[in-house]
Amino acid sequence: MAVEDKNISYRIYIVAFAIFMMAIAITVKLTNIQWVEGDYYRKLAKDRTVKNFIIPSNKGNVYSADGSLLATSIPNYEIRFDALAPKLEAFEKNVKPLSDSLSILLGKPASFYLNEFQKARANNNRYYLVARDLSYTDYIKIKSFPLFNKGTYKGGIIVEQETVREHPIGKIAERTIGYERTNQNGTQDGKGLEWAFRKYLNGKDGKILKQKISKGQWKPIRDVNEVDPQDGYDVISTIDVFIQDIAHHALLKQLTDYEADHGCVVVMETNTGKIKAIANLGRAGDGSYYETTNYAVAESHEPGSTYKLVDMMTLLEDKKIDTSAVFDTYGGEIKISGKSVRDSHKGGYGKISLARGFEVSSNTVLVQAVYENYKNNPSEFVNHVNGYGLNKTLGLPIIGEGKPYVPQPTDKNWSNLSLPWMAFGYGVSITPLQTLTFYNAVANNGVMVKPLFVTEIKEWNRSIKKFETEIINPKICSQETILKLKALMLNVVKKGTGAKLYSKDFSMAGKTGTAQVNYSSNGGSDKYYASSFVGYFPADKPKYSCIVVVHKPSTANNNYYGADVAGPVFKRIAQKIFTDAPSTNEIKNINRKIEKQEKEYDEYFEKSQNMPLSIPNLKGMSGMDAVALLGNLGIKVKVIGIGKVKKQSVQAGESLVKNTTITLELS
Repeated sequence: MAVEDKNISYRIYIVAFAIFMMAIAITVKLTNIQWVEGDYYRKLAKDRTVKNFIIPSNKGNVYSADGSLLATSIPNYEIRFDALAPKLEAFEKNVKPLSDSLSILLGKPASFYLNEFQKARANNNRYYLVARDLSYTDYIKIKSFPLFNKGTYKGGIIVEQETVREHPIGKIAERTIGYERTNQNGTQDGKGLEWAFRKYLNGKDGKILKQKISKGQWKPIRDVNEVDPQDGYDVISTIDVFIQDIAHHALLKQLTDYEADHGCVVVMETNTGKIKAIANLGRAGDGSYYETTNYAVAESHEPGSTYKLVDMMTLLEDKKIDTSAVFDTYGGEIKISGKSVRDSHKGGYGKISLARGFEVSSNTVLVQAVYENYKNNPSEFVNHVNGYGLNKTLGLPIIGEGKPYVPQPTDKNWSNLSLPWMAFGYGVSITPLQTLTFYNAVANNGVMVKPLFVTEIKEWNRSIKKFETEIINPKICSQETILKLKALMLNVVKKGTGAKLYSKDFSMAGKTGTAQVNYSSNGGSDKYYASSFVGYFPADKPKYSCIVVVHKPSTANNNYYGADVAGPVFKRIAQKIFTDAPSTNEIKNINRKIEKQEKEYDEYFEKSQNMPLSIPNLKGMSGMDAVALLGNLGIKVKVIGIGKVKKQSVQAGESLVKNTTITLELS
């Protein structure tokens, strides 16, 4: 018995010792948590219940050159309600007037809001949605409503804010204005001016402290922000909304008429390089057109005959040949290294001068001129092309600029066909904007300027940074060559491939182009036509240069050539700019009196002063004066023709009866 009692005592001691050691371990752990790791756990608890949230800053606006908004940030508000925040007395006193106010603003019955708020209170809902997608004006109104005017803690109002980017002019120039966005993986990408100038447009984000409440929801701890967001700067672009609208709709009409795949238009100010309009339209599956890709900047392709200006500039600058030199077109086809070069005009042009060959865009003439003069030293020709800057990008701020390609004699794939094919725009690659920059240099008397999209960065009325015209090449060629090239391009419109565009009332100069573009479809190789026209206007004093490129126009009527497809867009833009623009001409001698007008006015005044009691004799009086005179007598008038009165339906001298209708026949 004693042994058994002893064993029990040992067990009690062991259990007591184990409990004692556990107590010591718990005490040590608690002490460690409280004093050693306390800060860590307190921070962890706080991080899980209290956290800073980012308040996105408002991006700056993008403006057009004439002050129109192209892109702007609009705050968007969401209002929620913490039904447990207000005291019961405050809730019961204010919930009805709050419901009435919300009903007036948001349009739903007051009973709806009253019922929803009471239900939220009963269900302990601390994050009830009141309204979303509110404007700043509506947000301010709601913030002043009964109960909500007491703030977050006493009134229960919870305000969520986000910023929405809007383009006030819609889809026009959307790809050039561009965007900036954050992808799902957290990386940023973008296009156009929005992305290129993001370091100015993007402000500094703010911070707001929020506390975690039920169901994983968060509410602001204070009514004020921890850090207020700072708005971004404004960007002033070179785009002119008036010209942009003209270019957009002129291109859209032609794409629709020709059921084309896509196209682009760029209008550049000659002296400054400012891009006044840039339209890029691609065809959707339903046949409509919208801004899909910035083709003018990104799409590098074989230009075709618009490249022939490079030939002429090089030949004339090297004095290899004169424009009067005569070439035989050989029935419209010549062969080089066994490959045919053909003119678009079947049968050729007979024997014509180099100038005429350029005007009618003869492939056979330009290829012969280049090949005969540079075949023994192709580097001499290619070095000129490189010197014009056509082998490198323009270095635009907009990302995605297409890379030009100019074959070099040192390349492994250089062949006997490389030089002659280059002469009529094949085997080379260039973007529309790069082509336009080259042509603009000719219009600008040899000064090549870089395309300019933005002129200034501003903060309200304070200028942050200005962007001036950048000269790429101060003299692309001699003035003698420039004058000859201008004369050639003027004749293209007057009597060459662009003759359909000629108007005696309005001068234009430029070059047509029609190229066969290769593209792969379903693993195969196919071709389509790209029609283009590039030039400047007015021809005598160029103010604007412009390029139009239309890809894959319908060939149903065999009129897919540059003059037929792209040319009319160019002409439409040129004429609309100068005929629809407000006139700033000063009217001289505005007070000079014209004897004939003074005599007619005196006759009318005398008759109007001596109001007759009978129908007056109106014969010989101008129709406008006769109508005014009879109107003052209370007589209705019907007019046939224009000019002066030759006959009146009620004879002179008859009694005057008001509301009588008299018919006047005018000569």
